[in-house]
Amino acid sequence: MKRKMMVMAAAAMVALAFQAPTAPLLTWRVLEKVDFEEKYVKEIEGYMLFPKFPAGIKQHDGKVVQVVGYVVPMDNTGNTIALSANPYEACFFCGKAGPASVMTLKLKKPDKTYRIDDYIAFKGKLRLNNSDINEFYYILEQAEPLGKK
Repeated sequence: MKRKMMVMAAAAMVALAFQAPTAPLLTWRVLEKVDFEEKYVKEIEGYMLFPKFPAGIKQHDGKVVQVVGYVVPMDNTGNTIALSANPYEACFFCGKAGPASVMTLKLKKPDKTYRIDDYIAFKGKLRLNNSDINEFYYILEQAEPLGKK
């Protein structure tokens, strides 16, 4: 019996040793530290500000990260939501925060149950956007909630 328990404990330790490392948590304080450059956009026949991401953010492009924030549902399909650094009443959509304080989450599994201001942690693959004017600066692909809603 003692030997069986030792074998099981050893197997558990080996399994833990081979688990993927936890994805880094990116804070909004870090994500909001972007500079901007003005560029002419033919599509709108005018100038817009585009993000210039610092190295500390660029290093996470294409990698799995964690982010915590306030949900803002964006479509009726449950495929895409926005995640904000601030509650809805003080967020980017209301003009009370900058464009780097919100990101698109493309959910791994559609979920129509999210409500405005649900405060949730997600993990997914971060994609930086500095060219598409129809997207936020940050996109979290294959996003899934961590823990319970």
